[in-house]
Amino acid sequence: MRSSVLFYVSYALCLCSGLLCLLFVSVWSSCWRGGFSWDGSALQFNWHPVLMVSGLLVLYGYAAVVYRVPFTWQQKKLTWKLVHAALMLLALILSILGLCAVFDFHRQSHIPDLYSLHSWVGICTVIVFSLQWTLGLWGFLFPCSPLWFPGALKPVHIWMGKAILILSVASCISGINEKLFFTLNGNSSEPYSSLPAEAKFANSLGVLILVFGLVVFGILSKKKWKRPEIETESVHLLPHENSP
Repeated sequence: MRSSVLFYVSYALCLCSGLLCLLFVSVWSSCWRGGFSWDGSALQFNWHPVLMVSGLLVLYGYAAVVYRVPFTWQQKKLTWKLVHAALMLLALILSILGLCAVFDFHRQSHIPDLYSLHSWVGICTVIVFSLQWTLGLWGFLFPCSPLWFPGALKPVHIWMGKAILILSVASCISGINEKLFFTLNGNSSEPYSSLPAEAKFANSLGVLILVFGLVVFGILSKKKWKRPEIETESVHLLPHENSP
């Protein structure tokens, strides 16, 4: 009973901190950075942090913990496998759109791509995420995959899932820091070192992202909160049930 209460407290914190991350990144891009557009201007760049935080971090985190919610345990696992896969696909699509926004902005503004540590970590995160989703689809949903493959893939899938979460947090936090350095030290009367209102707000967003990542990682690391394996779940239209 105590474990269940602790889970729901953690899950509520996960949901709330994720929504706050979305709110803060949207307000930052709207109020301080001027809003949104898709015309190659700086307003197009503003889609990049919003889409990356939405997809690569928040939606990814929500999808990662969906198996841990106890009320799903009494329902068919196949249903929640499809929900998990669909949420991850949406997260991946938003992440790719976020990359498109920044690459197109760089092209229009004649700015080189992939020159910073943030960009290297971010692009690696999306590549690993794409590989993770593709392997998961083949191993846990496609009935034509070899029978040995899901069991071999499961520990790798779980490890990669946590690794992507860590990389996502690192990418988002480094991106916030990089954006503040460029804008407040180059195009602002108040330098970053003076900690103006925008810097305080964006730094708070970074702290929220860190809190969200830690809560999700904690939920994923708690063995008692894993979905129990039930033998009868092995009989489905898509037969492989060795998913995380």
